[in-house]
Amino acid sequence: MQIKVASVEEYISNAPGEVQDLLKKIRAVIHKAAPDADEAISYGMPAFSIQGRPLVYFAAFKNHIGFYATPSGHTAFEKELSKYKQGKGSVQFPLDKPIPFSLITKIVKFRLKEVKEKLKTKKK
Repeated sequence: MQIKVASVEEYISNAPGEVQDLLKKIRAVIHKAAPDADEAISYGMPAFSIQGRPLVYFAAFKNHIGFYATPSGHTAFEKELSKYKQGKGSVQFPLDKPIPFSLITKIVKFRLKEVKEKLKTKKK
C-alpha cells in the first residue's frame, strides 16, 4: 500500500477493508508489548520507536503483511520465522494464513529490550 498518509490511523483506514482488522490488531499488539513506544509514519508505513530509536514497522501489501524488526529482531527469532518469506530485516506474513501475533509480541519485546540497552549505554 503506497499512499501518502500522515498518521497510522489514516494508513489503516486506507487499507482494504479485509486487512484493516489485521493491521489494527498488529498495532494493538505492538502497543501492548511496548506501551511507551511512539508511533508515526516512516518510509510510508506505520513505525514505532523509543526515544527516536526505531523499534518495528509494518505494512500492508496485496498478499501479505510486511513486518520489519531490523535485522537483529529477525536474527534472534530465525527459527520461528523460518517458515515465512524473508529479506534482510523483513518478514512476510501471508494474508491467507493466521498472523502470528504472539511471535510479533515476542519480537517487539526483544527489540524494546535491545533499544533500551543501547539507550542506557549511550547515557554512560
